[in-house]
Amino acid sequence: MSNPYGHPPQQPQPGQGPGYGYPQQPPQGVPPQQGGYPGQGYAPYPQPGPGQAPYGGYPQQQPGYGYDPAGYAPRPELAHWGLRAGALLIDGLVFGLVYLIIGIGVAVGRGGAGVVLILVGVLAIIAFAIYQLIQEGRTGQTIGKKAVGIRLLRELDGRPVGVGMAFVRRLAHFLDSLPIYLGWLWPLWDDKKQTFADKVCGTVVIKG
Repeated sequence: MSNPYGHPPQQPQPGQGPGYGYPQQPPQGVPPQQGGYPGQGYAPYPQPGPGQAPYGGYPQQQPGYGYDPAGYAPRPELAHWGLRAGALLIDGLVFGLVYLIIGIGVAVGRGGAGVVLILVGVLAIIAFAIYQLIQEGRTGQTIGKKAVGIRLLRELDGRPVGVGMAFVRRLAHFLDSLPIYLGWLWPLWDDKKQTFADKVCGTVVIKG
């Protein structure tokens, strides 16, 4: 059958793809390129060096509260014992104000005003305890921690611990109190500045 356009069809030459002209194989005597575009003479893709992220990706983070020691982000500074104690003191003072309402209700007596004050105080304590727990689980900060600039995180990946683990950590604080309150003082000399409850629950407290 004749070509209606008047030009004979071009047949692909050996080593060429049909109709495109790109060699599928390198010419004789030329070593094939590794890592480049297939069948073309372009240089291979540059490979990332040590400590660099893969092209098109993000730096891979290493375990250790979410920061990569290779240099993408500095490892956060652990909160020292003074900051932790200050946060605990502030939280205790806020709770103390709520207890003061109950104390005033008891002092007023068993009349209607006294009962109302006691009831309001009890409800306020429950509500405040739940609020503190939710905030610490979701953001890592209670009112006291936020005031002094520290945060509770998971040691493994640097994420907030979650409300459930925050509650478990509160319960685990009894370990800090058992041996003459030694666990509360343990961050003074511990490498990770952890209490016994932190070690059991896998948490750390950092600045920031």
